[in-house]
Amino acid sequence: MNKGLLFVVSAPSGCGKGTILSEILKDDRFYYSVSSTTRSPREGEINGVSYNFLTKEQFEELISSDGMLEYAQYCDNYYGTPKEMVEKKRLEGKNVILEIEVQGAMQVKKNCSDAVLIFIMPPSVAELERRLRKRGTETDDVIAKRVAKAVEEIPFAHKYDYVVVNGELEKAVDDFKAVISAEEHKAVYARDFIDEVLENA
Repeated sequence: MNKGLLFVVSAPSGCGKGTILSEILKDDRFYYSVSSTTRSPREGEINGVSYNFLTKEQFEELISSDGMLEYAQYCDNYYGTPKEMVEKKRLEGKNVILEIEVQGAMQVKKNCSDAVLIFIMPPSVAELERRLRKRGTETDDVIAKRVAKAVEEIPFAHKYDYVVVNGELEKAVDDFKAVISAEEHKAVYARDFIDEVLENA
């Protein structure tokens, strides 16, 4: 059995990343990696679904034992991805998806040379702002901050392996699936099959 792939997905807020991933995750070959955090659960959040909630001591123990693929600290709380579950699922043949921000993605790229990085882009900054306004859930001030943050994050797309533009959802999902297919068909992952064909020649 071939080892599963590791896909790292990032996007500015409002790019439709969650909608695209919900389509990809309908395929049971994929496992969505739940991040770990030391912050307290909010109302309605479920341990192991929303986040894996750890104590500060548990998280720092993982850091000191090189047990984190990536992590960051925000407002006195840690957030990150432990290596163990990601590796376990990949060895089971599952393709693992990490949905993380750009700084975390750069850490994974450094710590895991075979990770495949995908950046989801809006068709334009103006369209991103229009989508955020259409939600009707945020103030002008919050929208302005999200757009400014997106302008900061988009240059990181140059450091990713693939860029998927979400102009039209169906095409973006197809493009994402095309990336997956391209990676799965790389010769390095078909090594077992190539050898099997030769053995039966």
